[in-house]
Amino acid sequence: MRIRERLSTGRPCFSFEFFPPKTDAGLEQLRDSIRALRDLAPSYVSVTYGAGGSTRDRTIELVGEIQRHYGFEAMAHLTCVGSTREEIAQVVDRLRSAGVDNILALRGDPPKGESAFTAVEGGFRHASELAAFIKQAHPGICIGGACYPEGHLECVGPDGRRDLDRDLKNLQQKIDAGAEFLITQLFFDNNAYFNFVARARSAGIGVPIIPGIMPITNVDQVRRFTQMCGASIPESLLRELDRLKDNEDAVLSQGVAYAAAQCFDLMNRGAPGIHFYTLNKSAATRTILTALRTIWPPAARPA
Repeated sequence: MRIRERLSTGRPCFSFEFFPPKTDAGLEQLRDSIRALRDLAPSYVSVTYGAGGSTRDRTIELVGEIQRHYGFEAMAHLTCVGSTREEIAQVVDRLRSAGVDNILALRGDPPKGESAFTAVEGGFRHASELAAFIKQAHPGICIGGACYPEGHLECVGPDGRRDLDRDLKNLQQKIDAGAEFLITQLFFDNNAYFNFVARARSAGIGVPIIPGIMPITNVDQVRRFTQMCGASIPESLLRELDRLKDNEDAVLSQGVAYAAAQCFDLMNRGAPGIHFYTLNKSAATRTILTALRTIWPPAARPA
């Protein structure tokens, strides 16, 4: 089933994001994580795509495996990085052959060691171009896009501050190109999400906007992630994490508790669901979604 159809049912969509491991041992660990989450009946799961297509084959294989063997709807991430139109067309054809109906179209981050994104000759510069290309070749594919509640890190004005109006115009181009739903970058202040949704609706963007949540399990790791993507951490949370940083169990407990509070608030205030950045670990996500399922149970499975 296409994700846009699941989002149109009126029931909340809870989803997980995984990345393709580089080793066989990592792949087995990921399979264990997926199996551990199966009884929570996610609406769909997604699999990321390495810079420059570095994990392209594993992404395709893993998405196909999830689609066939775990009973989940699977979505493949696809980026513009390091690929020509012809190479992207081949990837999309392979995904379709694997039974995949959903793609998250992304520009992608620059390859490791490069500070700026540069399109290869014959490639795409923007996610909107990628989305339009996929939609033209495969009209039946459901395309998602990324969005940034605090503004894209690279979308800045002459004053050096993020240009939120231009960021929304860029987002509208993704919608016009065929994106049918959006998943946000991670954030830790729910007001950032709701303010962003309000601005998007005022700008005429009407597609579902799914909040992306990453439970904090490691202080140094979350600092790196937020620096890379431009998300901010509330000072009160940062102080508490710094106080606990030498106690891994305490950091994990605090991270799970904070993310759970975020999720309940988001759902109570009308978010269409939650997309969990799992980092290939099931424990934190399972704890949070188990609690959410007490209020928002999965739909009954067909007999």
